[in-house]
Amino acid sequence: QLHLVESGGGLVQAGGSLRLSCAASERTFSRYTMGWFRQAPGKEREFVAAHSFSGSGTSYADSVKGRFTVSRDNAKNTAYLEMNSLKPEDTAVYYCAGKPAYGQSYEYWGQGTQVTVSS
Repeated sequence: QLHLVESGGGLVQAGGSLRLSCAASERTFSRYTMGWFRQAPGKEREFVAAHSFSGSGTSYADSVKGRFTVSRDNAKNTAYLEMNSLKPEDTAVYYCAGKPAYGQSYEYWGQGTQVTVSS
C-alpha cells in the first residue's frame, strides 16, 4: 500500500512559483505512475500532470503546459510538481496520487495541500 503525503503548498502572488512535494512510504515507489490533480472550490477534481513509472513519460493538462513541470526522485520516494507563472485560476487543493504500473486507475491518494494564488 502506498501512503502519500504532500507538502509545499501556500500563498503566492500571481506570477510566482511553488514546488509541491509528494513523499511516498513504499519502497516500490518506482513501480507507480505518479499523478497530480487539483480541485478548486465548487469544481470537480481535475488532472494536472503525471510522470510514468518507467520514468520516461510525462503528461500535462493544457492549462498548465509550459508552466508546470512534474518530476520524481525514486531514490527518495518523492514526486514533485514545479509550478511557475502561477495564475489566480491555479488556486486549488492539489493532490498527488499513485497508479500501479499497467494499472487502470489511481488507487492511492494524498491528503492534499492548498495552493492559493493572489492577483
